[in-house]
Amino acid sequence: MNGLERTRAFLEGRAVDRPPFHPIVMRWAAKRAGVLYRDFCLDPKAKAGAMVQCADDFDFDWATAMSDPWAEASAFGVRVEYPEDDLPREAGGRLPDLEAAQRLRPYVVREHRRTRNRVEEVRELVRLSGGRLFVVGWVEGPVAEYVDLRGAGGAALDLMDEPDAVARVLDIIVEAALDFITYQVKAGAHAIGIGDSFCSQIGPRLYRDLAFPREKRLVDHVHALGAVAKLHICGNTAPILPDMIATGADIVDVDHLVPTLAPFAGMLRQGQVFSGKADPVSVIQDGTPKDIEQAVREDFIDAKGRLFVSAGCEITPDTTADNMRAFRAVAGRLLNRVAD
Repeated sequence: MNGLERTRAFLEGRAVDRPPFHPIVMRWAAKRAGVLYRDFCLDPKAKAGAMVQCADDFDFDWATAMSDPWAEASAFGVRVEYPEDDLPREAGGRLPDLEAAQRLRPYVVREHRRTRNRVEEVRELVRLSGGRLFVVGWVEGPVAEYVDLRGAGGAALDLMDEPDAVARVLDIIVEAALDFITYQVKAGAHAIGIGDSFCSQIGPRLYRDLAFPREKRLVDHVHALGAVAKLHICGNTAPILPDMIATGADIVDVDHLVPTLAPFAGMLRQGQVFSGKADPVSVIQDGTPKDIEQAVREDFIDAKGRLFVSAGCEITPDTTADNMRAFRAVAGRLLNRVAD
């Protein structure tokens, strides 16, 4: 059973040999493959090659087009710098105020390098994986993208002071994301990840009013195209996790800051699973194999077995190959352990 088959079967509730292993790797993958991070972000062949190489070397079940949050922002007009071997960073062009934000218009996917590259990354991941990996494209969620465009401070003030005006801008962001999703699914993505990280900072009311209906619109669009939807929000999402599940996302990522999955496992509908939630630093990077085993096993039991094995967020670049192998080895023992 390969990664694509295993992931699909697990989502459908069919028997598998082990739970899918879906660690989030970006800087770790580039480092392991010997690829400069600027190339990882800007060269679709470099990114896809690194992702598939790591998946093959460490027995991942998926490969993703993730690397940084600036693809859509650059298409909207933000200037981005790409250091040779470090994370990209904003270099100007953010929207100065809410009035400017309200003049935003959807970008055209094929007219911008980073959005064109994302589509090519998906296509290259599908080609290199040869049908053996679950390929996941990616878009920024509406709130996260607004933060990318306005900066965290400006966005937070806008959300508190003028939520109705922000909502109109979020609708423009969603319109662009719908088209971006379509291109990626047509390129062969089996799933689309929606990263809306800032939502853990805005509280349940604003999440329900502003983020939830728009995330659900993205999820529904992914489903209409015949693909799987994955929702990723960093931080302690316990207060909004019921609503995240209610978006209908097939894969609901959970960060290590959520204390336990136990109260939420019964809320999952048929075809939904959690993904997470080991601490990528204290457990996966710095822990022993025993620490990794204990953390993953506890999460798997709390989720009643409906869990992709993953960390709560990105695997750090300093995580050793031995710890990654230990992480993968736990996935191979989980079904037997839970049955004991």
